[in-house]
Amino acid sequence: MKSIKKYTLSLVLLLACNLCQASTDGRVYEMRTYYAEPGKLDALVARFRDHTAAFFKQFGMTNVGYWIPANNPDNKLIYILSYPSQKAREAAWKTFADNPERIRVFEASEKNGKLVAKIEQIFMQTTDFSYRVKKKNVGKQPRVFEMRTYKTLPNKLPDLLSRFRNHTTRLLEKHGMTNIAYWVPTDRNDELIYILSHKDEAAAKASFAAFGKDPDWIAARNASETNGKIVEKIESVFMNATDFSLIR
Repeated sequence: MKSIKKYTLSLVLLLACNLCQASTDGRVYEMRTYYAEPGKLDALVARFRDHTAAFFKQFGMTNVGYWIPANNPDNKLIYILSYPSQKAREAAWKTFADNPERIRVFEASEKNGKLVAKIEQIFMQTTDFSYRVKKKNVGKQPRVFEMRTYKTLPNKLPDLLSRFRNHTTRLLEKHGMTNIAYWVPTDRNDELIYILSHKDEAAAKASFAAFGKDPDWIAARNASETNGKIVEKIESVFMNATDFSLIR
């Protein structure tokens, strides 16, 4: 009997998690992280500015945003694309790879050596409470972006999404932070990835300090954790948008 109850609970949690992630904008998002070869980051960024982003648009991909970490010992360029579907994504990348002009441009850019050492990718979908990416996200004043990745404890992602949906996003805005977008990876049920913007890193620190002391946040956190902690680990990366990023 205990095993049946345990199985039933697991099934309910799985269904709940799927439901929490179901109401998205319907698009496939892909976050790609490029590690440039030593001394080649500027050349890589220039290739994206002058050619690659335009190729993406030409072949039906949507350029969402491009960022460079503020602390960047690994020479990273992080960017996000979106597509109508996974099938559309595969077709677009094949067209991109086979295009003679794209090949010519890339060969010319690498006459003094490869630009990219390694590429990582994550496929994602927006949460139902994600702030839609719009042109209004082009900032008029300089600002810094923060990508935050929350890894949850087992079966706790629905609880985390509920807390963000009902409380956290509103409280972040209350304390001067701007919600940009929220995603969950499509291949696992234990992560939330989101991007905020701040005036600068000092402002981010001050905002989170005030957020952490807010009685509304403390009450929401305590209520959400009556059955145990939700988050196992948080990673934060401050980033600067490139001059050709839609979100900047």
